[in-house]
Amino acid sequence: MRVLVRRCWGHLPAGGGAGGRSGPQWRALSGLGGSPGGEDGGGTRVREKPPWRVLFFGTDQFARETLRALHAARENKEEELIEKLEVVTVRSPSPKGLPVKQYALQSQLPVYEWPDVGSAEYDVGVVASFGRLLSEALILKFPYGILNVHPSCLPRWRGPAPIIHTVLHGDTVTGVTIMQIRPKRFDVGPILKQETIPVPPKSTAKELEEVLSRLGANMLISVLKNLPESLNNGRQQPPEGLTYAPKISASTSCIKWEEQTSEEIFRLYRAIGDIIPLQTLWMENTIKLLDLVEVNSSVLTDPKSTGQAVIPGSIIYHKQSQILLVCCKDGWIGVQSVMLKKTLTATDFYNGYLHPWHQKNPQAHPSQCRFQTLRLPTKQQQKGKKNCCYATVH
Repeated sequence: MRVLVRRCWGHLPAGGGAGGRSGPQWRALSGLGGSPGGEDGGGTRVREKPPWRVLFFGTDQFARETLRALHAARENKEEELIEKLEVVTVRSPSPKGLPVKQYALQSQLPVYEWPDVGSAEYDVGVVASFGRLLSEALILKFPYGILNVHPSCLPRWRGPAPIIHTVLHGDTVTGVTIMQIRPKRFDVGPILKQETIPVPPKSTAKELEEVLSRLGANMLISVLKNLPESLNNGRQQPPEGLTYAPKISASTSCIKWEEQTSEEIFRLYRAIGDIIPLQTLWMENTIKLLDLVEVNSSVLTDPKSTGQAVIPGSIIYHKQSQILLVCCKDGWIGVQSVMLKKTLTATDFYNGYLHPWHQKNPQAHPSQCRFQTLRLPTKQQQKGKKNCCYATVH
């Protein structure tokens, strides 16, 4: 491995940066430098301009868009940006199990399953939502290092779930950062390119992912067109504004009726509803809330809905709109369907569960039939459901 590192790191553009400055940002990564002529021990000169040989690491739909852009650039023979494109993804029971693997096979691109990364020579690596640790030895294999397409404005939302946390915390601005990976620490490398966009009002994480995936793919192609210059002009991330975006666990989906406002619950729904249904506890049964809707003001002024004393978690069935009204810290949310053993509409849940309970317990206070916060066992909280959809390299 030592010979491999020396040989590949020897593939450095001759002369360093403009004006006699030291070489690109990645040169300082290992303390090694290229030979005076920009050649390795075998006499192979480092490429100083396209076409590049690229090894791509990715798994999910966000990564697929980046791979699609790279493949389109490879197919564009007039531009001559990419000469070779190969893919590394994680093992999956089926080729359709991962969007990147499926696309690579359909496009007849060479595919390796991690930790196999092939043995060919490459100029640069590209990572988008891979979710696996890349060793320093692997990073050093690439003369121009490894670039990461990260869907946030670093240093905000470092970590594996930046898009989810963008929606969850109600950010009004987001973006994409093309950065260079550094070993040992995550999402701390120099920024090569960064663009910001407004977050569309009430967008889900899935909808925002689609927008950011296209933006990131276009930004990466722009960086590759001027790769040595982009690396030389890379800037360190500022220390201000640092936040972390940890993986989402199943416990995140448990609504805290006494603590969370209606806005916070809706943000949670838009952030993770496509991945993990929101959960609550009803009469010692776990129930999943599948379709949440904002409550119309006319419903809230209905005397039948608001004419009784309620506490957070209280459930009222609104017949006219056929939704369940659930009280939270500062107001109400609407629920159109739930899952309790099977999927039920709000009307089905009322007819099959709520109404019979009240008939059997006419003297009981309505609060006894309310939703309560679900407390998951520690092991279940830790296990959760891994969010690989928005994972960056760790």
